[in-house]
Amino acid sequence: MLTQETIGALKPFEKKLYLASPTMHGEELSYVQEAYDTNWLSTVGKNIDESERMIAALIGCSHAVGLSCGTAALHMAVKLAGERLYGMPRPNQGTLRGKKVFCSDVTFDASVNPVAYEDGEAVFIDTETDTWNMDPAALKEAFRIYPEVKIVVMAHLYGTPGKVDEIRAICREHGALLIEDAAESLGATYQGKQTGQFGDYNAISFNGNKIITGSSGGMFLTNNGEDAEKVRKWSTQARENAPWYEHEEIGYNYRMSNVIAGIIRGQIPHLSEHIERKKEIYERYREGFSNLPVSMNPYDEKKSEPNFWLSCLLIDQEAMCRTVRGEREALFLPETGKSCPTEILDAIRLLNAEGRPVWKPMHLQPIYRNNAFITAKGNGRARSNAYIAGGEIPDVGADLFHRGLCLPSDNKMKPEEQDRIIEVVKACFM
Repeated sequence: MLTQETIGALKPFEKKLYLASPTMHGEELSYVQEAYDTNWLSTVGKNIDESERMIAALIGCSHAVGLSCGTAALHMAVKLAGERLYGMPRPNQGTLRGKKVFCSDVTFDASVNPVAYEDGEAVFIDTETDTWNMDPAALKEAFRIYPEVKIVVMAHLYGTPGKVDEIRAICREHGALLIEDAAESLGATYQGKQTGQFGDYNAISFNGNKIITGSSGGMFLTNNGEDAEKVRKWSTQARENAPWYEHEEIGYNYRMSNVIAGIIRGQIPHLSEHIERKKEIYERYREGFSNLPVSMNPYDEKKSEPNFWLSCLLIDQEAMCRTVRGEREALFLPETGKSCPTEILDAIRLLNAEGRPVWKPMHLQPIYRNNAFITAKGNGRARSNAYIAGGEIPDVGADLFHRGLCLPSDNKMKPEEQDRIIEVVKACFM
């Protein structure tokens, strides 16, 4: 455990070390300048066209539609799936009104909120331990309980592909559409293929901390030309082909800016080197922690190659000190030879570095606590309520949240800086 003497000896980094920040190369500025010089500063222009073309070629899909963010891409995917299955809704109603949708449980809420945007109800599917992604066994159980469900939203956590073959097979068996949230996994591969092409509809993100970035932005990916054009229409306020502004559907201001697209256009050629650097960081952590009672976020080395966006740490259960989390605060009791995510994150913070807990499962979020939650053993809601009350941890997602944290994973982190992070983590267990 850290002592006052140890804490006092910590010399903070002069410049803050971030979890993950943009890594720029120079070409980005030239494309932004091109947008400025040509006066294409709105939601049309060559940068958008080129970025869409380059991403479609990289992923291996027919169409990429540049949007304002990854959440917009997911919203368009969910809306399309709802319209395809249930038809056009009435005005001021979502396409999923009264319908349930199966969603990854351990993820950022942007994966899930689009279901609510369309008046649907998310049902959360527990996580498996091999990749920290949606558990196929839990998904099978969910279809047993809710056989009427026809949409599944699967996220690839922290850049690690989930069990795609099994999830797709289950979806096919039940006639369900699959939406692939590849926001965190751009450049990761499964069975030699890029993530972002396995769903009926797919989404990626260029948020400021992603492996390549435009400061914001996202893309909707598909092999269906009609769907791509539908998203283009919806994302520009659903304007009809008329000489005036004619609207027959509800639209959205979701189109990507040509300025943002300039940054993305300059970033795309550097994706592989960003992944290579991220993997170096992951492997350095794994080696540095080899003698600690911890493990790194796992992946299936035979089937997948992550993009290693974030390096995460999971503390062995027997090495956890006593700890409890409220809604916004956490408390722990220091113990020699043991630690917890809160202690480690506090220590990292003292170095002027940034870490964070793993995603809090959606079924534990206050806004979604009334939604169904399914584990491989069936309905997990009663057991999760016991966990909230301080009882036994009942499911994989809650356990990951209890024992896991994300480490500084910035591409620009120097080896000596990472070594200091490693030493501080070790000190927490001394």
